[in-house]
Amino acid sequence: MTTIAEDLLTLMEDRTSIRHYDPSEAISKAELTSILESAVKAPSAWNLQHWNFMVFHSDEAKERLHPIAYSQNQIIESSAVIAILGDLEANKNVEQVYSPLVEAGHMSKEIKETLAGQIHGAYENPVYARDAAYSNASLAAMQLMLAAKAKGFDTCAIGGFNGEAFIKEFKVAGRYVPVMLISVGKAAKPAHKSERISLDQVAEWL
Repeated sequence: MTTIAEDLLTLMEDRTSIRHYDPSEAISKAELTSILESAVKAPSAWNLQHWNFMVFHSDEAKERLHPIAYSQNQIIESSAVIAILGDLEANKNVEQVYSPLVEAGHMSKEIKETLAGQIHGAYENPVYARDAAYSNASLAAMQLMLAAKAKGFDTCAIGGFNGEAFIKEFKVAGRYVPVMLISVGKAAKPAHKSERISLDQVAEWL
């Protein structure tokens, strides 16, 4: 019997980027909701939860997305596509995130006000806001893909799409920036063979 840690490591080894899906395999709204509920437990700077999700579940929605994603077949063949959006104004989440902690006695009002000052100060820099939107939304994206794999679904992170066209077509609020698309479904064929750069080439020990 394997441990939870061993299962997680196996899951990480088994997860691959799948680009060809069985179009006859469906995924329910309940299954997608469960995957997203795992994704939103990802860590984030100041716990501001810099993510928003747009779920393309219906065939009609995926067909609208298809040309914006450069007509990649996986958009149509997958059971669903989830757009990961980064929040450029995550500092506006301060009250929603911290007020319940203060009310429950888990945080003092003074600490909340100190954190709020630090956060709003950081967000005066648009470069920080954009970097934080991408990095933190990407944490949720990775957690989403691992959750999907744990529930028996395959995924692929897609960076190949027209961001400006996406924003226009789906009326994305200026607060959000499209970070990536993630296709979700059941593999029709195995992933392409790939290699990883050796650890000694990408890790420096100090």
